[in-house]
Amino acid sequence: MTAKSTAEEIKKQEDFNKEIIPHLDATYNYAFRLTTHPNDAEDLLQDSIVKAFRFFNSFQNGTNARAWLFRIVKNSYINNYRKASRQPPKVNYDEVASYYETIRSEQSDTTDLQTRYYRNEYDDDFKKALDELPEDFRTPLLLCDVEEFTYEEVANMLDVPIGTVRSRLHRGRNLLKEKIKEVARKRGYLKN
Repeated sequence: MTAKSTAEEIKKQEDFNKEIIPHLDATYNYAFRLTTHPNDAEDLLQDSIVKAFRFFNSFQNGTNARAWLFRIVKNSYINNYRKASRQPPKVNYDEVASYYETIRSEQSDTTDLQTRYYRNEYDDDFKKALDELPEDFRTPLLLCDVEEFTYEEVANMLDVPIGTVRSRLHRGRNLLKEKIKEVARKRGYLKN
């Protein structure tokens, strides 16, 4: 960074502090009225302050800084609301797991022979090996390999990045492979 850009950044910070910081309490109150929750108001305020600093060059000195900041808060709130409304509602898997298992067992049997064959092959030893996997690896395996969701869908369901899903699938499959080798040895399919 050059001395000139450092001086410009320092000047920007000083101007920002002089114009915007005095309005933080009022801005928090406005954010709280919009969100009705203290943590959400703090998040909204923080997001808005970051945007205000980033676009502070577009602020015209001498104009109403409070109104400018309130507009940023309002627009951020609207954008967050729209983004949240486009996302499907999140469900805690632990709360619905038992219900899911009961309705899954009540589903009608399929006529697809391959599916029926593999369902029968999914026996107690395999289920036990799968159940012994840590939850972080078992859940992506079930969602991706058993339920056939895409990586993107699994990432959205688990609220993790797609790279994390891929990593957990890779590690989970390797762990499961080792456990299945033990089952195969017990059944005589593999030699020691």
